[in-house]
Amino acid sequence: MSYEMQGAYAPDHLTCRYGDSKLHFRGPKRSLGAPYVACIGGTETYGRFVSDPFPALLERRLGGACVNFGSVNSGLDSILNDPELMRLAREAEACIVQLPGAQNLSNRLYRVHPRRNDRFLEASKLLKALYDEVDFTEFHFNKHLLGRLLEISPSRFEIVREELRQAWRARMQSLVEAIDGQVLLLWLRYAQPEDGEAPLGAEPLMVTSDMVDSLRGAVASVIELPVKMAGESDELGDMIFGTMQEPAAEHMIGPATHQIIADHVHRALRDLD
Repeated sequence: MSYEMQGAYAPDHLTCRYGDSKLHFRGPKRSLGAPYVACIGGTETYGRFVSDPFPALLERRLGGACVNFGSVNSGLDSILNDPELMRLAREAEACIVQLPGAQNLSNRLYRVHPRRNDRFLEASKLLKALYDEVDFTEFHFNKHLLGRLLEISPSRFEIVREELRQAWRARMQSLVEAIDGQVLLLWLRYAQPEDGEAPLGAEPLMVTSDMVDSLRGAVASVIELPVKMAGESDELGDMIFGTMQEPAAEHMIGPATHQIIADHVHRALRDLD
């Protein structure tokens, strides 16, 4: 059922921007004059390689506007540092926030791209001192960097891991406070990889139950769901991608998983009434 698309993401007419926001969201662009539910997140919320991501399915269940503010490879920094997106989140009746991994945010050890948060920009003096044998100019993506640091020194990497977790806690608390409304956290928990397959752990990277529990008192609900990549769930044949994009599609969630997410989010919203 797959077919060829132009570019790395959805066709151009399926991406859009709102107001002064510099982020590209899943389209088509929606009118925000009527009450709406906001869905904020990264690649899964955007719905890469699927025709109907969970925000679109959720809208059908709700019978009211559900706006997809998912942006490919965005993270906490791109969300928090976008005033227009934060304004739209505050004006929503409810806000679904997909929990991001801890690797894609600027911290005391390294800086990431302000919008494409998966991209590594530069190491701080602290990180250069901690890993003085590393040439950081060879890295362009955070996961590549972190995987290499773990490989070089698992003991020193624990300092890196803890720094990222502390930064995630502080940034998530800031996000929830800034939205200042009914926030529902969507925790898509990928299965733990088999030994050696993904040394950094399962997505969202480095996020633990304790970290999420620290936010429960500040949000309306935490929706926790186990998910599998399409390459492991037999959903690949129902996705939309070109020949060269199959390896990327294998690592996304498929349409059946989006259906399950929409069902659970709808149930959580209904329970708030």
